[in-house]
Amino acid sequence: NLLREEGLNIVSLPKTIDNDLWGSELTFGFHSAVDVATNAIDCIHTTAASHGRVFIVEIMGHKVGWLTLYAGIAGGADIILIPEIPYDIDVVVEAIKGRVRSGKNFTILAVAEGAISREDAALTKKELKEKKKNGPAYPSVAYALGAQIQEKTGQEIRVTVPGHMQRGGTPVPYDRVLSTRIGAHAADMIKNNEFGKLVVVKNNVITDIPLAESAGKLKYVDPQSDIVKEAKLIGISFGD
Repeated sequence: NLLREEGLNIVSLPKTIDNDLWGSELTFGFHSAVDVATNAIDCIHTTAASHGRVFIVEIMGHKVGWLTLYAGIAGGADIILIPEIPYDIDVVVEAIKGRVRSGKNFTILAVAEGAISREDAALTKKELKEKKKNGPAYPSVAYALGAQIQEKTGQEIRVTVPGHMQRGGTPVPYDRVLSTRIGAHAADMIKNNEFGKLVVVKNNVITDIPLAESAGKLKYVDPQSDIVKEAKLIGISFGD
């Protein structure tokens, strides 16, 4: 949008694995990343069940939890932690203990990179930075969470981080079709000299909006959305 303001002819396309672009229901790359992250969780199920451990799979997403939410549901995670729903560690631990009481000897957590506890969410950025500086050094939130869970439950914790594998690989057919449709729309806009816009998906229709409408905004997961409620209905805990 800054380039547009400088007078350049810009047509923007919604491409990100995070699906966090305001104004578009979908971004291409998202479903391909969901596929990779879901496969990682699927692969963890076998060893988690056979060894009776708690596994934490850390999914990409610093500020929004779309990728973790979709992969967690698709992969059959028991607990999903995303940035938009600050978690209570005691609620997380109780969910794990509840599974043990019901005869399930393992638990899988899908945790977004930006997952945050209620305690930390209540702090200012400066206070949080100071807390991390003076506290134990962990590579990421998954390891910090794992240490807390192990201390409170006594269960063995294992952390898996698919990392940048989620950003590569073979695109799923859905993304191939979506990106082709978006690209065709963008080419038509250029042909008609329609610049300064962002191609978006609305109700499965490819359309466009002024770039200024989306610039600087993120599309967050609504904690009260149907998909979160439905995940809770099938027994998934969000730690809240």
